[in-house]
Amino acid sequence: MLSASEVLEIQKSLRNLPVSDHVVNYAVSLVRFTRPKEPYSLDFINDLLSWGAGPRAAQYLVLGAKAYAILNGRVNVSCDDIRQVAKPVLRHRLFTNFNADAEGINSDKVIERLLDEVPEDDYQSDDTESDGY
Repeated sequence: MLSASEVLEIQKSLRNLPVSDHVVNYAVSLVRFTRPKEPYSLDFINDLLSWGAGPRAAQYLVLGAKAYAILNGRVNVSCDDIRQVAKPVLRHRLFTNFNADAEGINSDKVIERLLDEVPEDDYQSDDTESDGY
């Protein structure tokens, strides 16, 4: 059991926990690749989604990954931590279209495929667009 003050201290520590650029870039990359009809969109995203995740999704992927790492006794956040929190963070931010619905594909299945197809080092680098980092 944790006291209220201990929970608040953990929350404060969590926000101050550093995360490597590599992990942040992976989170941003995953979110960007959820957006249909963008120049870098994956074909299956264009086929299955009407709407993808916004910039706050990347922020919450990183924050969730920090919490996941701390809850697992680590102070280093990895891309695996991002993958572990991807479904709970992204599932309500993705809107499937008729094609997906007709095939019985929900947002969790889209996220699983996204995680399979977007490698850690495959980032969309576009210095003109910023997701707030």
